Amino acid sequence: MTSKEIKIAYTEFTSLDELESKDKELAQAAIDATAQAYAPYSKFNVGAAVLFEDGVIVKGSNQENAAYPSGLCAERTALFYASASRPDKAMVAISIAAVHNGELCETPATPCGACRQVMAQYQLKSGLPMMVLLVGAHKIWKFDKVDDLLPLIFDSI
Repeated sequence: MTSKEIKIAYTEFTSLDELESKDKELAQAAIDATAQAYAPYSKFNVGAAVLFEDGVIVKGSNQENAAYPSGLCAERTALFYASASRPDKAMVAISIAAVHNGELCETPATPCGACRQVMAQYQLKSGLPMMVLLVGAHKIWKFDKVDDLLPLIFDSI
């Protein structure tokens, strides 16, 4: 028997002003996308912004439905739209922000397991690491790749 350990590394920032300009733009796009969320039940508006290798950014937001679980998370909305609209372009980063009751959440909202796996799938497809930026009002977490959020990615097929 061998004991093993998985460690992740990330960088924490305390404001958007600490980010490099390209990361700040991506973070702001995710914050802006929260305004397009349809979240009448949870009042938890999530926005996601996906950055392509050529600098283009596309956005998505969570979409709730009375027939739960027919809604969809912001991350998957953005990633599926990105893939459908630009299937031959690599996605290199995603930013996620959440607003609850009209206020940007103090700490970052983290993606659900399904969204992490979808992020991993597009990272695998591109062959490039996908940076993940999780945005809160007073904390911003930057991960260099999806593996840091989902270390044992399902890729066995």
